[in-house]
Parts: sequence; structure tokens; C-alpha cells
Amino acid sequence: MPPCPTTLAVIPAYNEAQRIAPVIQGALAHLPVLVVDDGSRDDTASAAQAAGAQVLRQEPNQGKGAALKAGFRRAIELGFDAVLTLDADGQHDPAEIPAFLQARSETGADLIIGARDFSQMPFSRRFANTSGRLLFSWAAGRRIEDNQSGYRLVSRRLAEAALASPVGGFEFEVEMIVICIRGGYSLGWVPIRTIYAGEGSHISPLKHVSRFLRLVAQTRKAMK
Repeated sequence: MPPCPTTLAVIPAYNEAQRIAPVIQGALAHLPVLVVDDGSRDDTASAAQAAGAQVLRQEPNQGKGAALKAGFRRAIELGFDAVLTLDADGQHDPAEIPAFLQARSETGADLIIGARDFSQMPFSRRFANTSGRLLFSWAAGRRIEDNQSGYRLVSRRLAEAALASPVGGFEFEVEMIVICIRGGYSLGWVPIRTIYAGEGSHISPLKHVSRFLRLVAQTRKAMK
């Protein structure tokens, strides 16, 4: 039995049949696991089930934000007190889950985000993440260590608040920070490994940048 059954690990996944099993197996050592298969065209769902995860399928592909929201809803329905999210492609080390659980136990923070070391990234990603962090910190009026890390622990009450947001796609993770700050919820950080092995991205760069800049502008306006 997982040592912390009040928290559910939620893994959004899209065409990750080849990489998802080790992530699930590592997470299962600490928490029960729900994989939200976001309209994959490969065998992600069957691979996830074979690895021991519960699987929730949504069709058609709706984006990471929608997948996370679906996971939040299921966690709330099942009575979990918190959700821990991590990516399916191996960029998040499941062995670091206890650090999030310990931070939650010690601080009671509603949103605990895994902060990466940007210096360990290839130049293009380092530049993009550093620029995004600085810009979003300016908009939020406080230092944000890592606004795009998908490795995070979310309290039930923040998950419920986030479900009301119309924001979808990858920007939902940034919007979650806005909801946390504006709602007076507590925000915390834990350092995590920066794992990069040339993984492909499902993000459309121009569309993502455009949406992110719009969200930054909205955040700046809301924080004044």
C-alpha cells in the first residue's frame, strides 16, 4: 500500500507508450497513480495499465490543461486531499516524490512546485525558461522560481479553484500560479533534478508564446 494514500499522482500523457512505464512504476512506490491519456494515437493507455496505473481516457486530444483538469476532477471524486502531477516522458524523477510530500507536511502549502536548475538545460531551453521566469515574476510582483515546471503538488482546495479557470493547454500550469497568488493560497518550492535527453515537445512554439504573453499581461493587470 502506498505510504501516502491521501495524495494521488496524476500523469497527463499523449503518445508516451514507449516511455511511460518506468515513470508509473517509480511513482507507484510512493503513491497511487492515475494516467490521463489525452487522445493518444499509440498504445499509451494499455502501456499505462500494464505498468499498474489507473487510466482515464479523454477523446479527442484536448491539451495538457484539459488532461490535468480531468485528473483533478477524478482525484476530488475519489476523496484525495492533494494531487501530485508529473510528466509522462521521464523528465521528472519519481524518486523525488517524497520531497514534495515532506514539504507539504512541513509547510501545508497549497502549491509546491519543483524548481529546476536552468543552467543544466541546453541553451535554447535555458534562455526560454529564464526569460519566461523573469517576465512572469515581474507580472506576479514576486519572485517565481520556475513557472513552467509540471512537477508539482496541488492541494484539494486549490485544485477545486483551478477547475473554474477557462485557461487550457500548457498555459494552465502558469494560470495555476496566478490563482494561487490571487486567492491567497500558499506557494512553496522544492529543488528537483533537471533531466533533459532531447525529448520532443507537443507544444506549438508560436502559439504557446502568444498565449503566455497574453497571460503575462492579464496577470500584471490583475496584480495591480
